[in-house]
Amino acid sequence: MEIARAAAGLFVSRGLKATRAEDIAQAAGVAPRTFYRYFATKEEAVAPLYAAGAQRWAEAVREAPAELPVPDALDHAVRHTLVLSHGVSAASWEWVRTLIRLAGTSPALGKVWAEVCHTSETTLTEVLAHRATATAQTPTATAHPPTATAHPPTTTARTPTAASPPTAPPSTPAPAPTPAPDNVASPHQRFTAAVASAAVRVAVESWAASNTPPTGPEGPAELALRNLRALRGFAWEEEPEQPAEKP
Repeated sequence: MEIARAAAGLFVSRGLKATRAEDIAQAAGVAPRTFYRYFATKEEAVAPLYAAGAQRWAEAVREAPAELPVPDALDHAVRHTLVLSHGVSAASWEWVRTLIRLAGTSPALGKVWAEVCHTSETTLTEVLAHRATATAQTPTATAHPPTATAHPPTTTARTPTAASPPTAPPSTPAPAPTPAPDNVASPHQRFTAAVASAAVRVAVESWAASNTPPTGPEGPAELALRNLRALRGFAWEEEPEQPAEKP
């Protein structure tokens, strides 16, 4: 993280074009060889700073109370991460503003920002899948065993005919299909994570493009909450699939 902070400081003070990878290494107190061991380009050096904020929001959704539905868990995460608290000062937010602005002017830095946002979205997808699985496994009612029938159903033996020859039992039974892991996200959960991530990302980018303070009605938190409220009619929870109608 020291290299990332050194890179951000030089990008802010000197500008992106005037900063070399060797300058970042010197400011961080490491050899250029060490710098290139971790980063291929100077733009990649700030990726840990981008990722810290993006991942913190996704992890806050994970840590939200389990009983909260998805939209409330998203709101909870916004109120706990996009604010001046938890070690994030107003000065830190000004650094965020500058770095996001730089991402909008440099294709190379914009690529780093996009990759970080995609990684955060992937994390959020896993979080939503885990929350859905945990909710589904929570018992809501006492299950009652099925009532036994008085007479077992009779099975009528089928006489083989030319049209339907008897099927010989296979010598080697087919293996049972491998069950999918419980934490595999469904297409709807992936879509939900993409929608939620876009709502928060656009809020932060919109705030960064302005000169408003990081608090108040035009701060990143309020903008994100506003975007999420605009999605009030969105189907955050996956609806059970309806059986297909018989022809």
